[in-house]
Amino acid sequence: MRINVNNSTELLQLTKEQKLLGQLQKQIKKDFISANVPLQIPTDVELKAYVSIIMEKVYVLLMERFPDYLNLLYVIDVPERDFKHIKITDTVEVAAQVTFLILKREYQKVWYKNTYQ
Repeated sequence: MRINVNNSTELLQLTKEQKLLGQLQKQIKKDFISANVPLQIPTDVELKAYVSIIMEKVYVLLMERFPDYLNLLYVIDVPERDFKHIKITDTVEVAAQVTFLILKREYQKVWYKNTYQ
C-alpha cells in the first residue's frame, strides 16, 4: 500500500476525506496508552493542531525520555527502513518527520482494518 502524501497535514486530510479520522484518533490513543506515554488531545481540535500536539510529544520524548520514545515506535511498529530517509537537521525537524512516520503507520493500520474487515 502506497500513500501519496508529503506531510502529516495532508495525511490527516486524506484520512478525513476517507471518513477514517475518528478511527485513526482512536488507534493513536490506543497505541500511546499501550506504550505508557500519556497523550491528551481534545476531541474538537483542528488537524494542524492535532499534528502539533503529537509532534510536541515526540519532541519531548526525543529530548527527555528516549527509552519511552523507542518503546512508542516499537508499539506503533514504525518500519526501521523509513528512518533511513529522515534528514537530520535539528531535533524539531526530526520530531516532525517522526510524527509523519507515526501518523502514516497508524493510517495503514486503520486502512487495513477498515478494508479487510
